[in-house]
Amino acid sequence: MSAKTNAVRPNSLGNVRERTLPAMCIVLVYVFTAVVNIRLPIAANGGLIHLGNVPLFIFAIIFGKKTGAIAGGIGMALFDLLSGWTPWAPFTLVVVGLMGFLMGWITEKKKSFPLYILAMVVACVVKIVGYYIAEGFIVGNWIAPVASIPGNLVQIGVAAVITLVIIEPLRIAMEHTILKKV
Repeated sequence: MSAKTNAVRPNSLGNVRERTLPAMCIVLVYVFTAVVNIRLPIAANGGLIHLGNVPLFIFAIIFGKKTGAIAGGIGMALFDLLSGWTPWAPFTLVVVGLMGFLMGWITEKKKSFPLYILAMVVACVVKIVGYYIAEGFIVGNWIAPVASIPGNLVQIGVAAVITLVIIEPLRIAMEHTILKKV
């Protein structure tokens, strides 16, 4: 059977992976955001530091821009919807989806430590600018969002350090398993 014929079969392994991998990634981003978080007593809306960016970064690097965008945007927007941060959900879908897309786009073709760092810096800029704009709209004040920037920097910084420590061994292990890039 040719690869082309196999690609259109509804129950092929590739088709199953294509459907289940993003779903698993969404769930893991959600869980890391919901379970491992600290609410901050600063900023107009409090603020939140969570580890949801760790699986987001890992999935974007390993599986690319599509999975990074879907897992990040939907996983964290789902957290917003289910955790009382509902006004943030549409902004999170766009901001974090863009973070995941850009991380995957930067690291998709070539895997290297400098590219991982570049991708994380780009994601950090997107997060700070995106959530600054979101908070400005939500609270109706363009000065208050400045107080959220340190929390966003800590959140991305912690996720970056954890990801940079584990990404290469994890990526190499993944290359030797059935979970190839979809």
